[in-house]
Amino acid sequence: WGLPFAGLLLSIATGPLLFHHLWEHHYGKIAAGWAALAVVPLAVTFGIPTAGEAVLHTLLTEYMSFIILLFALYTISGGILLAGNIHGTPLTNAGLLLIGALLASVIGTTGASMILIRPMLRANDNRPFNAHVVIFFIFLVSNIGGSLTPLGDPPLFVGFLRGVDFFWTTVHILPDTLFVGGLVLAVFLAIDLVLHRREAGLPKIKDPTPDTKVRLRGLANLPLLAGVIGAILLSA
Repeated sequence: WGLPFAGLLLSIATGPLLFHHLWEHHYGKIAAGWAALAVVPLAVTFGIPTAGEAVLHTLLTEYMSFIILLFALYTISGGILLAGNIHGTPLTNAGLLLIGALLASVIGTTGASMILIRPMLRANDNRPFNAHVVIFFIFLVSNIGGSLTPLGDPPLFVGFLRGVDFFWTTVHILPDTLFVGGLVLAVFLAIDLVLHRREAGLPKIKDPTPDTKVRLRGLANLPLLAGVIGAILLSA
C-alpha cells in the first residue's frame, strides 16, 4: 500500500525536472493515477463498499482537517507583516532563522514561513550572494523547525488525528531536533560568514528597500492565530 504514495512523492520530486511540460499540464491526472493504484487493489481485496468507506473517512476526518488547518495558518499568518528594513548580516540572518525555527512548532511551518520569509528577503536584497539564505530558510523554518508538535508538520498532524499524543514528538525527538537544527544553523553561519567577507571586496549594490523602523503589522491577526492553536490544543 505504500508503493503508490512513494511513487507520488517520486513524481513530485522528479516530474518538474525530468518532464516538466508533461507535469505542468497533467500533474492532476498523474496524482489521480497514483491514488487509483492504492484504491483499486483495496476495492478488489475488501470490496467496493469497504474501499468507499475508507476513502470517505480519509477525506472527511483527515484530509479536510489537514487542509483547514493549513488554510487557517496560511491566511492568518499572511496578514502579519514584520515591516521595516533589517540588514542581513550573518548574525542577523542566523537570528531570524533561529526565531523562525522556534516559531515553526508553535504556529506551524506554514505560519512561520509566511511571517518571516518577507523580512528575510528584504534583509538580504542588496547582497550579491544571497541564494543560500532561502535554501537554509527552507531547511530550518519550513522543515526542521516544525518537527516538535502536530502544529508544525502535516504528517505529525495526521498522526495526531489518528490518536498520537500531541506532545509525543516533543518528548521523544527534542534532542535530535536540537542537534540537527543546531548543526544546520552552524553550517549556514559558516557559509554566510565566508560569503559576507567575500562581498566586502565587491562593488556595493544599492539597497532597494528604504531604511524604515522595524515594526509588526497585522496585530489583529494574533488573537486569530492563538485561537487556531488553542483549538488544536483543546482537542488533544
